[in-house]
Amino acid sequence: MAVTTFEALAAETTEDPAIREHTASTHDLAVREASAAPDAQALPEGRKTPSHAGPAGRLVADELARLLFEGPQREHRHGIWRKTVSGPAFSYRPGLPPAERAALSYDRLRLLNEVLADPDRFVADPHRLAALHEWIGPVDGGLTTLASIHYNLFLGSLVDHDHESRDLSAFTALHSTGTFLCTELEHGNDVAAMETVAVYDRANDGFRLHSPTPGAGKFMPNTSLTGGPKTAVVAARLLVDHEDQGVFLFLTPLSDETGHLPGVTVRRLPDRTGTPVDHCLTSFDQVWLPREALLQAEHGRLDRDGTLTSSLGNKRKRLLRSINRVTMGKLCMSAGTLGMARAALTIAVRYAHSRLIAGPRAGERIPLAAHRSHHDRLLDGLATAYAMTFLHRAVVDRFAAHTEQDREEAQRLTAVAKGWITWQAREIATECRERCGAQGLFPANGIADLPANIEGGITAEGDNLVIWVKAASEMVFGHESAKPEALPAGDLTDLPFLRGLLAQAEAIWQTRARTALREGPSGDPVGRWNVTSSAALEMVAAHACLRAADALAAAADQATDPRSAALLRSLCRLFLLRRLREHTGDLLAEGHLTPDQVRALPKTVDTTVAELAPHMMTLVDAFDFPSELLSAIPIASGETIVRTMPDGLPPSA
Repeated sequence: MAVTTFEALAAETTEDPAIREHTASTHDLAVREASAAPDAQALPEGRKTPSHAGPAGRLVADELARLLFEGPQREHRHGIWRKTVSGPAFSYRPGLPPAERAALSYDRLRLLNEVLADPDRFVADPHRLAALHEWIGPVDGGLTTLASIHYNLFLGSLVDHDHESRDLSAFTALHSTGTFLCTELEHGNDVAAMETVAVYDRANDGFRLHSPTPGAGKFMPNTSLTGGPKTAVVAARLLVDHEDQGVFLFLTPLSDETGHLPGVTVRRLPDRTGTPVDHCLTSFDQVWLPREALLQAEHGRLDRDGTLTSSLGNKRKRLLRSINRVTMGKLCMSAGTLGMARAALTIAVRYAHSRLIAGPRAGERIPLAAHRSHHDRLLDGLATAYAMTFLHRAVVDRFAAHTEQDREEAQRLTAVAKGWITWQAREIATECRERCGAQGLFPANGIADLPANIEGGITAEGDNLVIWVKAASEMVFGHESAKPEALPAGDLTDLPFLRGLLAQAEAIWQTRARTALREGPSGDPVGRWNVTSSAALEMVAAHACLRAADALAAAADQATDPRSAALLRSLCRLFLLRRLREHTGDLLAEGHLTPDQVRALPKTVDTTVAELAPHMMTLVDAFDFPSELLSAIPIASGETIVRTMPDGLPPSA
């Protein structure tokens, strides 16, 4: 086998005695792990790909999986979807053009729906709805989009409004696929300025749905004829006697078996990056809707005489309540990208243990995982993915339990978590793709498409930067001060001490933001926010990391196996140490760190990585990625992309 540039470099650097000793020690760790499993599969060139790091590792992985997937709720929330995506209908299909891939996602949506006995109850359960997206995310990004739209935005909106007298069977049986039309071509994050109107017709007791300008076209809904008949929930301004009553939702049939209905104009948009979805530009020309089309609830009901009664005092609040499902959508998007990040790590770590390269001794072959330069980056991703998972669990719990009094706080936490999780997922997927080298460029190896698919989650249900700016402004103007408790005594290996340092970093950035706001140019709101926003966004980032660290530490406290608890605490330590690196200057300046501690930080990180390196396979085994899917991915099962090539073909000229 030809020696690559990387392999040659590894062989050359081992002439240094110190590096040779380090490489040999990490090699021994990797080899011990790679050979520990009694059920390792024999592969060409003596490679092995363990399914677990030995019997002891299997027990630890099982305990970690129990914690990751919500213990007693594991089968109810996750098991059904894990089993479903393991079937052959969800396997990778090579060579499909975009239109066929989009149609396949609709076919798979119907397979998901066949599993659901209670779609209307399902959409009312944030835990089950989020869990669905975790498992379908890695196998079909387009399906993830469709499921989020149909179940959460469409069907969820119907269930959240007065629906007792409404027949939902066509939608729960998927005779008509639901879609959600809110964003307009010229009104994205400023949905309050949307132009689509629904004019109340007193004489006929109904509405005329209309797009008054080209910019009012609804942008990117899946409204084509792909996948069969469609019905939409459309956000529009309710006009009663020419008076704007605010934005409400209207149930609007779009198409049937023969095509789009009169007055509905749909133009297919060009293909975007990521898995294909039938995104369109959709507009309305005086489409008649009966009274029953208006989705009503306490935030707004229209009497027969045209009088609107509402429990909310202004149009903005009515808008936010009407499109409240967008908040749950943030949890769905972050769940989908979370599943993609865990899949990327599972594939990359397995490949790192089966891919052999030149070792420090003549004729020796060692796994890629033996090298600190390789496993360090994957362990950083693993620590982050564990923190992401437990943060997501905590946020879904918080959202599911919120009351009217703490609704805004729950929504802010959801927005902060969505931005952080989806951004971290992109970094992890990109890093894992690179660590798989050329093999990672082939979609059949399960990792090449993930970064682009995650991009959709970053933008959907509120562009990350925009929703973070909103959260930042709330935390600067109205959120309680981030005044951490006195920093506990400890060193760089002590979790309470590290956690306290990160809390101090958040407080530093909040103080800077509030100072900048006070000192900003008076009479210039945009100018004042401009000098505030950089520090405010740093504060939000530190806050997100702190909440993630707390969730990971809490999971370690729940572990019943001391080995599992130790691994989780080491992951938490690595996570905190990595996040503190960018704050060391501020923490040193404020007297929270000493110069010796700053100097010791890199070595402490390296020591923690060395402790975790032998357990990488155990950590990804706990992600519980279905074995049926792993066996179909060449580099996840100890092989290469060559396995997917047809036999008997003549060599290329």
